[in-house]
Amino acid sequence: MKTIATRLSLASTAALTLVGLAACGSMSMTPPYSQGALPASVQVPAGHTVAWETVGIGSITYQCDAKKDMANQFEWRFVGPDAKLNDRQGKQVGKYFGPPATWESLDGSKLTGVQVAVAPSSAGNIPLQLVKANPAMGSGGMNGVSYIQRVATQGGVAPTSPCDMAAVGSKQVVNYQADYIFYKPQ
Repeated sequence: MKTIATRLSLASTAALTLVGLAACGSMSMTPPYSQGALPASVQVPAGHTVAWETVGIGSITYQCDAKKDMANQFEWRFVGPDAKLNDRQGKQVGKYFGPPATWESLDGSKLTGVQVAVAPSSAGNIPLQLVKANPAMGSGGMNGVSYIQRVATQGGVAPTSPCDMAAVGSKQVVNYQADYIFYKPQ
């Protein structure tokens, strides 16, 4: 009788332990970011690993200007971004602004970069982007970052309002959101 009770107690304890471990694992485990579904042109080269995932929420300013070397033709020109960088829980961890395009951590470290490639996103959204990072300024989280991807873009495209002689010099601000994924060498 004692043996059966002991076995039941051990089985119950093991089952509760497994349930507890599964619950802890599902609450604390975030699946690693995967770039497999992205176009090859904006994928980070092998040998780099995700260091930081952020969500940029803000705006992009455009200005109506004459097209260079094209008389009586006008276009909305990208002026620059202004966004907060939040972690996946929604807490601000940095900012993104420009020109030049600058990503800055709240710890004071920051970096600029050179665009390597872009790829179309869905209609009405700014393109996906791959940036090769310049060496970081200041010490902190941006040190060692090698690449930045802009993915999961929402909004941010140039205005559809007329850009003509009457509008030259005017600016429009459009809202956008994008994930900025920071990579470091492995």
